[in-house]
Amino acid sequence: MASLSKSKRSRALVVAVPAVAALALAGCAAGGSGDGGDGGAAGGDNLILVGTTDKVTTLDPAGSYDNGSLAVQTQVFPYLVNTDYNSTEVVPDLAETAEFTSPTQYTVTLPEGLKWANGNDLTSSDVKFSFDRNIAIADPNGASSLLYNLESVETPDETTVVFNLKTENDQVFPFILTSFPGAIVDEDVFSATEITPDQEIVDANAFAGPYTITSWQFNETVEFTPYADYQGLLDAAANDGIILNYYSESSNLKLAVQQGDVDVAHRSLAPTDIEDLAGDENLTVHEGPGGEIRYIVFNFNTQPYGAETPEADEAKALAVRQAVASLVDREAISEQVYNGTYTPLYSYVPEGFAGATEVLKDLYGDGDGGPDAAKAAELLEAAGVETPVALSLQYSPDHYGPNSGDEYAMVEEQLEADGLFDVDLKSTEWVQYSEDRTADVYPAYQLGWFPDYSDADNYLSPFFQTENFLGNHYSNPEVDELILQQAVTPDADERTGLIEEIQAQVAEDLSTVPLLQGAQTLVSSADIDGVVLDASFKLRFAPLTR
Repeated sequence: MASLSKSKRSRALVVAVPAVAALALAGCAAGGSGDGGDGGAAGGDNLILVGTTDKVTTLDPAGSYDNGSLAVQTQVFPYLVNTDYNSTEVVPDLAETAEFTSPTQYTVTLPEGLKWANGNDLTSSDVKFSFDRNIAIADPNGASSLLYNLESVETPDETTVVFNLKTENDQVFPFILTSFPGAIVDEDVFSATEITPDQEIVDANAFAGPYTITSWQFNETVEFTPYADYQGLLDAAANDGIILNYYSESSNLKLAVQQGDVDVAHRSLAPTDIEDLAGDENLTVHEGPGGEIRYIVFNFNTQPYGAETPEADEAKALAVRQAVASLVDREAISEQVYNGTYTPLYSYVPEGFAGATEVLKDLYGDGDGGPDAAKAAELLEAAGVETPVALSLQYSPDHYGPNSGDEYAMVEEQLEADGLFDVDLKSTEWVQYSEDRTADVYPAYQLGWFPDYSDADNYLSPFFQTENFLGNHYSNPEVDELILQQAVTPDADERTGLIEEIQAQVAEDLSTVPLLQGAQTLVSSADIDGVVLDASFKLRFAPLTR
């Protein structure tokens, strides 16, 4: 990869919000349940109010791998490299230069004199500390699994960082630095061995991104004030700050938009709400490219016939997963629940990425994307599975939008229609849900994905390596090897072939059952200018102004 350098940098007011990876910011409303709040330190004539129903898991970058948390983190923590407007190219952000100096070394240089907002020096030591702690903590809800190819971090001096990689020619590592594990934190504030509490971070003013946080009410209200000494990639903000509030229901968010209490609304409005708002001349609906996916995860230990169940049987467990894959009707869910705003997904890498296939369409159901109850029954019978199969299925009613209940009610109906399954469908709100799913509480459950970086690897490495983000005990050594191989294969055609092969292998195993693919949608007041939904899945707030 060629050397990346930056000739000048801004000391400016900036807002940057990843869209598919998350816009969990929120607008102004009223009440203590996430449906309201007043402005505080953030202020001015051009204060931007944003609304969301999303949730934060933790402010500490080592403890989260969800778009709600990232939407806050990307405002306040610096990143060495990032992607520029309307581009998926990785370029320096905090760094002055970033380049491969050997096949296994990625070297970054920092400008001199960097400071955290609290006055602490920001040096290469903070960078090394940030990556070392992420790997050491290895939080089950964190993204340390993305650092699979990182051997060690060296700091020859206060402005130089050398990442030593395990394998040569890593095509993905620079992209990873733009995502969750790429956030740099203050080593004088954060713990090296455990997740640092949110309020400690806020009280210590341990920020050096475009903003500092001047008020923090967990999953209720966050107030951002521009950090005057921010140094990074993004342009100067055209606004005076952001108030971020969280709404408990999408209906409340819709009402706030209609009443003018929110300038920008995202994550998540119901498809019918977006249709209604599109007819309001005072509002603008923005649509852009997207790589969001929805899928069912199976816990290989606790699903029916899972490895730690009394009736453990690998062949029967696989037949159960295969039967589910043959019974779900993606087209019906797409049209009846989402009015076509989400489209059927028949593989793991969604349409629009190199290596995308439709391998599940060929393997399961009627062979053309539709369900096939007879085939599902044959799969179960051939494995000796008694029906109906008792299946516990969990979903989150607040994290993936208001239609999740309808989506999973339809999945339940589809699985039970021919007497092959008896589904126990339950829901849990996101903060508890994110803890339970990694503690083997749910045998099968809903997840969605907003890509961290614009590469097919982001739909493979976090999911299907043995040490994966899902924590669902799936392991296939051949898939592990293929994932590592594609990440370090420079030839584009050869790498695409490997990505296709990985999907074919995983489709046979069915660690997850993909359901739907969606795009970015955002609603703003008509007087808001500067909205960009770009190809790198980041919604930039810096140019927003009224």
